[in-house]
Amino acid sequence: MNFDIKAGDWDKDPGKHIRAALFAEEIIRVTENRFHERALEFGCGTGLVSFNLKDKTGEIILADTSEGMLKVLNEKILQKNITNMTPYHLNEVNTLRSAGNFDLVYTLLTLHHIRDLTPLFSDFREIIKPGGWLILGDLYTEDGSFHEGDPGFDGHKGFDPEDLARKLFSEGFRNISYHTFHTIEKVAGGSRKEFPLFLLHGRKD
Repeated sequence: MNFDIKAGDWDKDPGKHIRAALFAEEIIRVTENRFHERALEFGCGTGLVSFNLKDKTGEIILADTSEGMLKVLNEKILQKNITNMTPYHLNEVNTLRSAGNFDLVYTLLTLHHIRDLTPLFSDFREIIKPGGWLILGDLYTEDGSFHEGDPGFDGHKGFDPEDLARKLFSEGFRNISYHTFHTIEKVAGGSRKEFPLFLLHGRKD
């Protein structure tokens, strides 16, 4: 999946705006409407989630590996004259750990694209301050049809949140819980299917 190519049309899908807004609402609810001094969105794309959270944070770092997505994001930030959102191009030099420390880290529909999550969860543990929040939104385990139109996709077919919860616990996160917050409907395998999304959250011990 080439996100640089998809970046220009990414925001044209109203479904993306809806689930980003719902995810942001759940983040606010789960964190008890707290103001976060410094937050990071991992796999931010064009920043749809973070635009809904900018008034709840002092600063948001928006991290992604796709230059195309970050270009669109930067244009939106400039157009809206937003001063507390900063794009961050993830690469071998600009790593997660070099981005600093955060009170809140969140990511939506990015984890299933990453084959080995162990190093990522270790990075999350290092960059989140004690008492800080990690909030993950992604697909429940599915049959692989969600990405049937992307022949180059080699990630996960969703997740069992219980498995992810155990991984987070081993990294020092506590008060871990999850729930379903949205369902994506799309045509897959010649028929319309539903793909529920979970939100899993925990706090660094």
